[in-house]
Amino acid sequence: MPDASPQLEPFTQQTEPAALEELRARLRATRWPDAPEDAGWELGTDVAYLRELVAHWADTFDWPAQEAALARLPRFRVRLGGLGIHFVHARAVAATGPVLPLVLSHGWPDSFWRYSKVVPLLTDPGAHGADPADAFDVVVPDMPGYGYSDRPTGPSLDSIGVAGLWAELMDVLGYARFGAAGGDIGSHVSRYLALDHADRVVAVHRMDGGLPVFAGDPAELTPEERAWFKDVAGWGASEGAYAAVHRTKPQTSAVGLTDSPAGLAAWIVEKLRAWSDCDGDIERSFTKDEILTNVMLYWLTGTIGSSMRMYRANAAIPPEQLARRVEMPSGFSLFRGDIVRPPRAWLERTANVVSVNEPARGGHFAPFEEPELYAEELRAFFRPYRAAVTSSGGEAIRGA
Repeated sequence: MPDASPQLEPFTQQTEPAALEELRARLRATRWPDAPEDAGWELGTDVAYLRELVAHWADTFDWPAQEAALARLPRFRVRLGGLGIHFVHARAVAATGPVLPLVLSHGWPDSFWRYSKVVPLLTDPGAHGADPADAFDVVVPDMPGYGYSDRPTGPSLDSIGVAGLWAELMDVLGYARFGAAGGDIGSHVSRYLALDHADRVVAVHRMDGGLPVFAGDPAELTPEERAWFKDVAGWGASEGAYAAVHRTKPQTSAVGLTDSPAGLAAWIVEKLRAWSDCDGDIERSFTKDEILTNVMLYWLTGTIGSSMRMYRANAAIPPEQLARRVEMPSGFSLFRGDIVRPPRAWLERTANVVSVNEPARGGHFAPFEEPELYAEELRAFFRPYRAAVTSSGGEAIRGA
């Protein structure tokens, strides 16, 4: 696609059998590390579990079936900012009122995969026991350097730059106004959509408040905020080594993770377990096939290094940008099993909060772990803002 063209192209992906054979050969040739007896997950990924997962990957996992399931989502590519951007664009079905366009932003270590279960619940609520009037047109892009979007050859985009791309994407699709939602890095992208494109965004929903940045007098903080700051610092000391690597020396780890599928799975699966609402049993939240589908999206596209580099880009965002308050109506769903959940006082300090809800189940990957709960969170939050939007445009891909 030429750089200047905003033309949308339907996207399908069919992996060559030779690529799968090469992957299986690598998996079967894995050189395994030793591990202390009964170490479990205490030192990182449980090697015993990983052996089990890799054996399933090599001998049982049916990637063509998973690829075909993902292909049922309406997927496209478009060139924006010199990069090919892959995205899902699923239109509302049988809506009985104004249709709200909604752009959903993912985080790490995931991609459009995060929202693959929730898309049909949002586009066709009537078919899933909800009110058809709550239907959305759903747009789920892969961020640059993730999934099937292009990897930047120069510096990675930060969350501010990605928000600008998403505003441009929604313009290309014909949506003058829309809602924004996300979690993890996608929460930051949604925040900057609300900050920098307030004329376009009607409201913003987030699953977290991000890590705390505060340059004022600590005495101004509430006791709950001070306790949270302490908890976040403790979490960073015990769980944040991955982020320090991503911010500082991502290319060192990228060599091994791009070369070894077992190593890549170890890097990702440990986070899926630690950040989900699974009480230590990862398969309470994800089946082996679901875990491996997420890992495959990194393996086949070679995007683990480029995804990690976004942390470095975000670490360079100026403090004055991080400190800006979101005046757009903001809603938060703080799922029980998520990490570093902020107190309401902090959310109100940083955003114009109109709702905070704490669902009883779900974690960092709630749209995948608990899609029905997450869909209801979005329906309830965005319901008052539907009248502000007229859904139009996007005819170039209707029915594609």
